[in-house]
Amino acid sequence: MSDKQKDQLQLEQSRLVDAWRRVLPTTMKTTDTVTVKADEANPKALRVAVGNAGHSRYTFDFLVTYVDSREVKVELVDAEKGEGGTIDERGNLVQDLIQDHVRNLHECAQALQQETHA
Repeated sequence: MSDKQKDQLQLEQSRLVDAWRRVLPTTMKTTDTVTVKADEANPKALRVAVGNAGHSRYTFDFLVTYVDSREVKVELVDAEKGEGGTIDERGNLVQDLIQDHVRNLHECAQALQQETHA
């Protein structure tokens, strides 16, 4: 078996979702809400929704895909304000929030390396 094959994510998706649900809140701001679901199209991917508290009430949807057993690729899928309102994702405040959430998602993946890296 090559190193590349050995370094593939071996954790079953339902266990991965459970692990992310347990650890992700510890890497996020306590006022943010998070929802983690399995991605139905890819067993090595998760769908993560992050809701920001406060007046802005932004919601960000991310696709988190395991590149290997340790590294994740994080993509912003959607960003909304309040009850389904659209937002300009290019603004500084929104970009800062997105960067914070991406960093938190990577921190969660790092915290789970003992479980994901067999």
